[in-house]
Amino acid sequence: MMEPIIQVNNLTMAHGEHELMRDLTFSVHPGEIFVILGGSGCGKSTLMRHLIGLQSPTTGEIFIEGSELTTANATERQNILKKFGVMYQSGALFGSMTLLENVCVPLEEHTKLPPDAIEAIARQKLQLVGLGSFAHHLPAEISGGMQKRAGIARAMALDPKILFLDEPSAGLDPITSTELDQLITELARLLGITFVMVSHELSSIFSIANRVIMLDKITQSIVAEGDPKQLRAHCDNEWVKQFLNRDLVDENH
Repeated sequence: MMEPIIQVNNLTMAHGEHELMRDLTFSVHPGEIFVILGGSGCGKSTLMRHLIGLQSPTTGEIFIEGSELTTANATERQNILKKFGVMYQSGALFGSMTLLENVCVPLEEHTKLPPDAIEAIARQKLQLVGLGSFAHHLPAEISGGMQKRAGIARAMALDPKILFLDEPSAGLDPITSTELDQLITELARLLGITFVMVSHELSSIFSIANRVIMLDKITQSIVAEGDPKQLRAHCDNEWVKQFLNRDLVDENH
């Protein structure tokens, strides 16, 4: 079996004195689409902020491709951070810059490439997400779904092996959400990118996730892990079953 691309050991997260989750241990395998689930306020987005180095755990270790993030010195940390890209919930594009300029930013900051090479790479990334002809549009001139695609293009600028997506489908209509799911699946297949997502959109989770972990606020732990379809059908935990079957309950009311 391949080594995990992300390995988390005994991670405890807190807001000040308040412990959110304790002793979380899980791994993410290369090339998979891995989703973090749970009820609101359980710490899904906080866990993602720990994984990308924006917050430090109370205790525990986070290995990204074998390098430990929490104890890394400044140089090691920079090298680890280049291994992944992040798309925040809103897309977080710079409003005064065109899509092309947005995608150029990480390349300008982290490489010594000449401007024409940077522009060529940025155009290629926009092409990959279906926005090749929108390079000179401002974020305000395109739809929410396209902004998310542009956010993914920027997150891919440095050819990371891992992409972190925070609620990628939030605020999108069902058709646009499905198109975004198809893009994520395609990028994972074509480029071998590993995706780690926070999501609560069931249709999206069942159509694209290889594996999920489910956080529980009450026990402050992972209460389920595995293929979401298997968990939906066979999980012993009643709350997990209800969470994963809530669309069926909604349809019956």
